[in-house]
Amino acid sequence: MAGGNQSDSFELLLWGLSDKPEQQRVLFLVFLWMYLVTVTGNLLIVLAIVTDKHLHTPMYFFLASLSCADILFTSTTVPKALLNIQTQTRSISYAGCMVQLYFFLTFGDMDSFLLATMAYDRYVAICHPLHYTMIMSPRRCTLLITACWTLTNMVAMTHTFLIFRLSFCSKKVILDFYCDLGPLMKVACSDTQVNELVMLFLGGTVILIPFTLILVSYIRIVAAILRVPSAQGRRKAFSTCGSHLAVVVLFFGTVIRAYLCPSSSTSNSVEKNTAAAVMYTVVTPLLNPFIYSLRNKDMKGALGRLLRGKVFILRCK
Repeated sequence: MAGGNQSDSFELLLWGLSDKPEQQRVLFLVFLWMYLVTVTGNLLIVLAIVTDKHLHTPMYFFLASLSCADILFTSTTVPKALLNIQTQTRSISYAGCMVQLYFFLTFGDMDSFLLATMAYDRYVAICHPLHYTMIMSPRRCTLLITACWTLTNMVAMTHTFLIFRLSFCSKKVILDFYCDLGPLMKVACSDTQVNELVMLFLGGTVILIPFTLILVSYIRIVAAILRVPSAQGRRKAFSTCGSHLAVVVLFFGTVIRAYLCPSSSTSNSVEKNTAAAVMYTVVTPLLNPFIYSLRNKDMKGALGRLLRGKVFILRCK
């Protein structure tokens, strides 16, 4: 056993994406493809929003922030999982595990807060259109993003510090493909009662409060849309909000399943937990570019102009 100040040479083991050797090559190729598509798609969204002046609005400012968070979120877990598959090892250093945990919590919580912020933006745009410019001013948008980053960093630092105080037995297997709170506490060799209470309180706060705010926002949005006399106007409003709701349901549904529902350590339960983790750490960031670009005429136009410009530059060279 090692104390809460384990050295960098101290190692833990990650269960990985699967314990079946015959699946490793397929999993490597699938997750490599998903990671590359995720990074490329979200990066294109950021570039399109930055370079197109028509998209310099609060809605796309928050979307660009979500895409940046998604790139960092998936980059925290997937490259290490791919490296472990490729090298046929499960090890991760104690220091590497703590760093991964901190950034995973930061960017994961950032997604939660950003989705709530985007719901608030849509609520103001649809329910208070005449005051939208005044309410969602550049200063307020900047303050909202700053608040999101500040809160997520505080939550991540709190959890990481409490995990750092625990003792771990060397070569213990973390039942996941990355370092997360629940699996780490299960392999700790010291009392985790404080950690569990803090995780329940902060986890519930970070997950349920944004989720509740999103639900309240969309109940009011739907009520406002139903009062619109134009059928075309209702369709346009529902189309804009529908894509956001799809992301919300997928993200929060799997996060609530992973963090707020009890699970055992049986092989079947571990596989279900891993599947849920894959949904919100890999699949949701992968789907976001498609959901927000393919269902959005302005984004499709901006992406088309961006890609045509890149092709033109390459031809000129």
